[in-house]
Amino acid sequence: MSLVQARLKYLIELKEKPVQNLLYENENSTIPRRSLLKGGLATGVIALLSGCESRVDLRVRKGLKRPVGVSDRSWKNIRSQFILKRGVTYMNNASLGMPPAIVAEAVCEGYETISKEPLHGKHGLQEKILSETVPNLAKTFGAERDEVILTRNASEALHMQAAGLKLKQGDEVIITTQEHPAGQRPWMFRQKRDGIVVKEVFIPSPLESADDVMERFEDAITKRTRAISFCHVTRGGHHYPVKKLASMARDHGLVTLVDGAQAAGQFPIDLKDLGCDTYAVSLHKWMLAPAGTGFLYVRKDSREKIRSIFAPNPIIEKAPDFDPPGTKDFPVRAAIGTALDFVNTLGVENIEKRCRFLSDYLKSGLEEIKGVKLLSGQMSDISAPGSTIFEKEGLDAMASVPMMEERIGTHIDEHQRDGHNAIRISTHIYNNRAEIDRLLDAIARA
Repeated sequence: MSLVQARLKYLIELKEKPVQNLLYENENSTIPRRSLLKGGLATGVIALLSGCESRVDLRVRKGLKRPVGVSDRSWKNIRSQFILKRGVTYMNNASLGMPPAIVAEAVCEGYETISKEPLHGKHGLQEKILSETVPNLAKTFGAERDEVILTRNASEALHMQAAGLKLKQGDEVIITTQEHPAGQRPWMFRQKRDGIVVKEVFIPSPLESADDVMERFEDAITKRTRAISFCHVTRGGHHYPVKKLASMARDHGLVTLVDGAQAAGQFPIDLKDLGCDTYAVSLHKWMLAPAGTGFLYVRKDSREKIRSIFAPNPIIEKAPDFDPPGTKDFPVRAAIGTALDFVNTLGVENIEKRCRFLSDYLKSGLEEIKGVKLLSGQMSDISAPGSTIFEKEGLDAMASVPMMEERIGTHIDEHQRDGHNAIRISTHIYNNRAEIDRLLDAIARA
């Protein structure tokens, strides 16, 4: 047997083993590890034969269990499920979430599947998405499976719901001054194209109370109003009373369209119970799903008010075809199911408590720093569990982002909106008090 043949045989035998085995195991092999490395074959195996393993560094992860309590010790095992680079602290989850290792592996395995057997691999992933991912997603959010349409993100879903709402020239839609640009732009599009009227209701930041939000919406309603559109949780972490607003809207015969990008995954959400007509979600934030995943919820009895913007025939088997056409990113969508299993194993109620615990710890520390003003409310009914917004006198929010990365390797975000020069810290289940203490010290010195 030639050296090349021996090497190939060795690689085939190890194909199903972890990548580290190529370097640290198989002591009885006739092919020296040094020879493999020198010949460059180990690199090829890592890239081609064991792609998934190489991308998630194969740290041994213990079985996932539901934590008891909110302490760092209780969540230590959960923290070990993530593969963040050593020396880096991530507190910008509200921008883009950090998927656990098993989600990264699921995406990789999906792409390997369609690379090895494209046709059957594609069909297998499609079947998994239809029979497992979408039903489990619907169950998690209290919806029916045919009320859920997978999208790339909340922005896409927001455009679909706004563009699909039946409106004529002169009809009025109420939004707030705290909308994300992705929630505002679709209405600007409708205003320019269709001549509708978009009315912005001023909502103060910090929020005064849930009742104040209700009153501001109700005072803005006129005979021309047809819909209200707002965030469940704003970019600034303010929590709106969705159920009450949806009930009020029904009393006035209005459609309720909700941006849930910052809400999904922070606390339990039952869409049927909320009573809104549509709900847009990004799953790659607090739900820890792969980047480029989300969904649009359209309530069954609201379909006559929301048209599909993709199908020439708005009714297909009694349900509008809302799904954007074309080939989908099947490996990414199939991996949503893995993220759902992860989150549901932990329990969304537990995630909410853990996030609230970390945010409260951060807030208490911020209150002790001179010149700091908290903008996130302390009351749970008007503040999100994981988002903390604050200003510090003399500290520019934009400058603070690269500053904290350079000084302590921590990723945060700015919040220069609603008249604030603020900083946004979004802590999730994988953060701990030691990281928060380090951040507080850096803020105090900034």
